[in-house]
Amino acid sequence: MNTQKTFSFELFPPKTEKGFDNMRRTVAALNAKNPAFFSCTYGAGGSTQNNTFATVDWLREQDIDTAPHLTCIGNTIDETIAILARYRDQGIHRIVALRGDRPSGTGIGGGDLSYANELVTLIRSEFADHFHIEIAAYPEMHPQARDFLTDIENFCNKARAGADSAITQYFFNVDAYAHFVDQCHQRGVTLPIVPGIMPITNFSNLARFSDACGAEIPRWIRKRLEGFGDDSASIRAFGADVVTELCQKLLDAGSPGLHFYTMNQAGPTLEIWDRLGL
Repeated sequence: MNTQKTFSFELFPPKTEKGFDNMRRTVAALNAKNPAFFSCTYGAGGSTQNNTFATVDWLREQDIDTAPHLTCIGNTIDETIAILARYRDQGIHRIVALRGDRPSGTGIGGGDLSYANELVTLIRSEFADHFHIEIAAYPEMHPQARDFLTDIENFCNKARAGADSAITQYFFNVDAYAHFVDQCHQRGVTLPIVPGIMPITNFSNLARFSDACGAEIPRWIRKRLEGFGDDSASIRAFGADVVTELCQKLLDAGSPGLHFYTMNQAGPTLEIWDRLGL
């Protein structure tokens, strides 16, 4: 494996003890591959904050490098600084800095910060270079962006605020990623932009996620998945082929690594990992 590349896995905080047991098994299987870090998501407006803390606490107890997601919507500056201080004191050195989604039904407003670039600026001003700051990238455009060029500028503003690297929303179109990176380079933004990778295991779930986050499922993939109906084995086999090929093309083209959205399942990610020879 090219040691210059960063390979990492994302988890979501379980809500039940059964879910936590499953996550422990998943982490044990994935951690055997020596990833750079595990990231842990954070719900809208901090709605899963306690579950996130519990997950991060457990990962740190295992001496696993951890990158908690941190959103700024709904929090005061003091609350945000307190969370960051908590993570600093745990020996955490990487943060995924996000705007976050407003909790449903809350309307607009709430919190002292409105955008991720403001959060990045705050982290840098309060904690200097303690944290490696990851930001989010949307090669196919953020679903709430006015247009593609505006979205590129918003991303570049986050990068210039002091980010170290970026992780993309998942995608299945290599050209979309390449174009996004090229547009950033044209604007002088050259931080590593690591592709986010979503294994395909269930078509209805994938379609729902993709509609919500603005990720495009190419028509040929959608039609093939629809054609399998309820044949889950065929969906997983086809999905593994498609995503492995995507990852190989990205690595061959020089992408700085891969970040896998595991959905707290080890099997689908490990199948792709092993096929790639990582």
